Parts: sequence; structure tokens; C-alpha cells
Amino acid sequence: MIGRDSPTRRYLVRHRTAYSYSDEVTSSYGRAYLTPRDFPGQRLLAHDIHIDPAPSDRSIGADVYSNTTSYFHVTAEHRNLVIIGESLVEVDAPDRDPTGPAVEPWEQARPTSANGPLAVEFTLDLHPPEVTQEVVAYAAESLTPGRPLLAAVAELNSRIYTDFTYRSGATTVSTKVTDVLAARSGVCQDFARIGVACLRSHGLAARYVSGYLATDPPPGKERMIGADATHAWSSVWVPGDDERDRAGRWIDFDPTNDQFGDERYIVVAWGRDYADVPPLRGIIYTHAKDSAITVSVDVSPVAV
Repeated sequence: MIGRDSPTRRYLVRHRTAYSYSDEVTSSYGRAYLTPRDFPGQRLLAHDIHIDPAPSDRSIGADVYSNTTSYFHVTAEHRNLVIIGESLVEVDAPDRDPTGPAVEPWEQARPTSANGPLAVEFTLDLHPPEVTQEVVAYAAESLTPGRPLLAAVAELNSRIYTDFTYRSGATTVSTKVTDVLAARSGVCQDFARIGVACLRSHGLAARYVSGYLATDPPPGKERMIGADATHAWSSVWVPGDDERDRAGRWIDFDPTNDQFGDERYIVVAWGRDYADVPPLRGIIYTHAKDSAITVSVDVSPVAV
């Protein structure tokens, strides 16, 4: 089942990243994906990025997937660097009763240059390759011949959730999908990448999605500031209802939590892999031998 019986939800997101170094940094270049996307079903009402020390140069642009990227260059010497992204976002509940291609045999959802030219790229493997015989075999257990697309995706989603253990620190951003598949442990980024690789292994279009998940506190407990974190999930492409609709649509699914995307999911960026849309990346010039990073994310519900 997709979505929940609830109205549009509004959130204030505060994403704070702090770096500290054991010696002076003379120059720091950074690129950030911290600006939530604006598209049907999600509206970005306000956004700002605060950087300390203040950068001497900064700019905003869009990448090939129309994600918003922010560039900055800090030239003041520093041992601490803090980047805070603040956003006000509205998210609508998605359609919970999909019809048409979403519930037809999954084989019919393979994009072509005729029915989904922009989705074809998302069927391609990465370099170096992530689709192995093990990935193909794992996916095949859910993608049985003639099975409705969403039924197949739902089972794959549940199997990843059941078969893998969430273990912080078990992997790094460079860990291969095949290694996660063998170890049966990882974090949300790993599980999202497995979901993507599995669908691509059978010719379906899938993308990696980076963003935030609003978590509800236990009954009787208050929300904890900073308890939320950046999150990642997968998305599968569904053809349009007729041949004139060549854009089709995307349906989010979250192997980490065994659910489809709903109004708790705030999309920041999407791409073919984590490497396309990391929250922050950059280059520094320093003689420091040690460094540390702390990240906190708070997603606070706001009255609509």
C-alpha cells in the first residue's frame, strides 16, 4: 500500500554539519546538496544555507538532474567549519491506489527511447559495474515472470528489509553493492543502492534518492532535537498511461523501513548513485593530520 490517510504535511528541516581540524585550514572548497527539490507533491517554501566562517565566494546552480547544488570557497584560515542548511517544505500524501502500468506485468515497465527516453539512463549499470550474477539472482526471486510491477517491488523491498541488518559503521560510501550483499549488513545508503541495482539488473529504471525522513516519536515522548538523520531510498520508474506521456512517473520505496514513500519523505536530490548526490563534498588545503565531523538533522513538523 502506498501512502497514508493524512493531509499535506509541512516541515522545518535543519541540517548541521561541523568539521574540526587539528591545524589551520587555509582554503576550503565545498559543494553541497542541501536544498530540497520543488516538484509536484513537494513544495520548497523557504531555504537558506549558513556557512561559518563566511565564504569569500559562493554560487548556486543545477546539475544534470536539475538538483540544486551550492558551491562555496572559504579563504579565511580556520580550524572549524560549520554548514547549516535550513528549509521549510510541504509534502503531499501520494496516490495510494495506483492503476495502469504500475499494476501491470513488470516487464512492460522497461523504458525505451519511445516510451521513456529520459528514464533509459537509469537502467544502465555504473562504472565500475555493480550488477553481478549475485544481484541478478537475488532480484529474480521477486521479479518473477508476469508479476505486477508494484507487487514485485513491494516484495523486493520487504526481502531487503528482512535479509539485511542495519549496522552503522559496517560500510563506507565506497563499499560495493556485491560486498553489502555478501555481508548482509549496512545502512540506508547501502540498502537503497541494492534496491536500485536489483531493478536495473532486469532492465527496469531505478534511481537513488537522497533526503530526509520525518520520524514520529514514541507515544508520550517528545521529539529529540538532532535525532533525525539524512536518509536514502530507491525509486522505480513507471511508464505513462498512454504513448503520449513519455515522462512517466517515479514511485519511491524504502528498503530500510520496508515501506513505500509517503508524506514523511522529503526529497533533496536524486541521481544514479550516492556519488551523484552526497550532502557535502569538497577539498581543503591544510597540514592537519586529524579531523572530525559531526552531523545532526532535525525535521520538525509545522502546522500547515
